[in-house]
Amino acid sequence: MNLTVWQAKYLMTAALILPVSPLLFLQGQYTRRKVGLLPDAAGGTSGIAGNGDVPAKLLAIGESTVAGLGARTHELALAGRFAEQLSGKIGRAVSWHVIGRNGVTAKRTIDELVPMIPDETFDYILVGLGGNDVMKLSSPRKWRRDMIRLLGILRERNPDAVIFITNCPMIKYSPALPHPIKFLLWELSKMHDANIREFTSEMDRVFYYHQPTGFRVDGFFADGIHPSEQGYADWSEAMMKFFEKNYRW
Repeated sequence: MNLTVWQAKYLMTAALILPVSPLLFLQGQYTRRKVGLLPDAAGGTSGIAGNGDVPAKLLAIGESTVAGLGARTHELALAGRFAEQLSGKIGRAVSWHVIGRNGVTAKRTIDELVPMIPDETFDYILVGLGGNDVMKLSSPRKWRRDMIRLLGILRERNPDAVIFITNCPMIKYSPALPHPIKFLLWELSKMHDANIREFTSEMDRVFYYHQPTGFRVDGFFADGIHPSEQGYADWSEAMMKFFEKNYRW
């Protein structure tokens, strides 16, 4: 089973880097202070993209990208940009609602954000997670367990929804992260990407955006880690093209 292999690789790497872990911790703390922290997107956490009398309903839930760090408003961040792409795809207006929090993992999303979901049924759900499960070194087993549980909760509450999941972070392109941290986190991110590809492949109407091979770096980052407004627009467009090409809704 692939999960067993990934978990063994994770544990072996952890054992190998243990002697230098204090140095890696200090490097991480220095990078965090140097980059700083962007504010969440301002303005309302809901809106409408496109035109039509009876809009489809989209819930965006997850970490800092869903919270809109790097953009002035949610219209210009992930939720608004993805809703625009979705509206163009389905030919209907899309009413979107954002529940995002910087720093959350899949487990914290279950504990902290799921209780904030409105008591209504959504047609589409966009899950933006993975970055913090990489940064906080969640194991492959934990990543799979927490995501499967979260997706199960979302499915139970929204039986007919199409669920989209953003890709695990493209760490290797981040200009803010130094080596060797960048190398180690990129290896873990690739592992989480392969992991979620596997466990979502048989799920009904759950579509994961694979880590892209033609990643557009120019203008993507706001702070070296989070997307800029242009980054959110490019990312949402790339995701929709991938979903259209690779999945039948």
